[in-house]
Amino acid sequence: MAGRRDSMENGPADLFGAPPPQQDRRNPVPFPAHEPKAPPRTQPLADRLRPATLDDVVGQDHLLGPQGSLRQMLARGSLASLILWGGPGVGKTTIARLLADAAGLRFVQLSAVFSGVADLKRAFEDARRTSANGGGTLLFVDEIHRFNRAQQDGFLPVVEDGTVVLVGATTENPSFALNSALLSRCQVLVLHRLDDAAMEKLLERAELATGTALPLTPEARATLRAMADGDGRYLLNMVEQLLALPPQKAALDPAALSSLLARRAALYDKDREEHYNLISALHKSMRGSDPDAALYWFARMLEGGEDPRYIARRLTRFAAEDVGMADPQALPLAVAAWETFERLGSPEGELALAQLVVHLATAPKSNAVYKGYNMARRAARATGSLMPPAHILNAPTTLMKDIGYGKGYEYDHDTEGGISGQNYFPDGMRRPKLYQPTGRGYEREVARRLDSWNRVRESRGS
Repeated sequence: MAGRRDSMENGPADLFGAPPPQQDRRNPVPFPAHEPKAPPRTQPLADRLRPATLDDVVGQDHLLGPQGSLRQMLARGSLASLILWGGPGVGKTTIARLLADAAGLRFVQLSAVFSGVADLKRAFEDARRTSANGGGTLLFVDEIHRFNRAQQDGFLPVVEDGTVVLVGATTENPSFALNSALLSRCQVLVLHRLDDAAMEKLLERAELATGTALPLTPEARATLRAMADGDGRYLLNMVEQLLALPPQKAALDPAALSSLLARRAALYDKDREEHYNLISALHKSMRGSDPDAALYWFARMLEGGEDPRYIARRLTRFAAEDVGMADPQALPLAVAAWETFERLGSPEGELALAQLVVHLATAPKSNAVYKGYNMARRAARATGSLMPPAHILNAPTTLMKDIGYGKGYEYDHDTEGGISGQNYFPDGMRRPKLYQPTGRGYEREVARRLDSWNRVRESRGS
């Protein structure tokens, strides 16, 4: 028990069973006196290379070039409140910080992910005090779309009275993510994803700053730029990983590079704007009879994780709306491809959808049925409850026969050519021309038939 008592007096044993060192009870030390210090954290390369002036920003010449809108604002001395809309790693935060420097404003940064109403109130009060002392504040709000509608309304008074110049950053379409009142008080500026030339500038800056050439073949260097997918921060993070490698005997080729680094995941959100952008691109590529572009957008959606059933539904709609009667087989083929996917699943069933994409893109196109249907709906609403003409009404009772139901009806199969040419619209209604076939594909034959039948109707005056 003595050993146990000594152990209890000295403190509990550590995980390996040894008691902690004796402590001076008059001056207790919570940790060993000579605990090794953690190594200093290295500043990330992307942060080290953050532009120091607006001239250093790459890829946004439409905003920061000599005729750019932001340059013009600064030249006039009238920096407006802004919404910077762009993908990750394109310079939204950097531009906001540099705008504050260029305009002589105090820079305050908040993130909508971590901030609430209390943080906004403190920022507004600080800005009011700064304003009272003759200064100005640029309030940068990252991910501003994450604030709810009521929180967004909180910005309105301080933006209107000039207490702050608000610069909000968002990766979401402001038209959907921000309320109209806030949008009406801000200018929306679109930041482009960094193109290949801008990415190469970043690589050259990284090599200059580190004094080290990247161990890549020219092809691998191009692959590295592509792997970043327009995100400058991601590119520099990959450069940092490459520079941490042991010295290479030979430059890495694209295959070796891809085995070492992960490609940035493509931007795609099945519930937000990118979803609608890509399905629009697929739809319009097929309408434009470009099977290569259509296959590309189809693959982009699948790679982004889109549900193939959603694509199958949209392809079936396209077959009815954009191909229509120019190729009557398009619609049953769409249903068959959809059913094939349901039976086979992914990835085998996706080939059936790819075949459908190519068929629809290369098929003759006609929206004549679609247009005719819409015109028919408008006519139906306009004419209310007009009755069909009596001669095409069934007369199952004597009373109905006596009042004229079915009187004068001609059975088309018994007529020459199989068409009577009678009128089938309500009495007194002017005959509209709803379905107007094109001369494309199968509709050439349909148009020929309709011309022949219309001549019969005209001869009867119906």
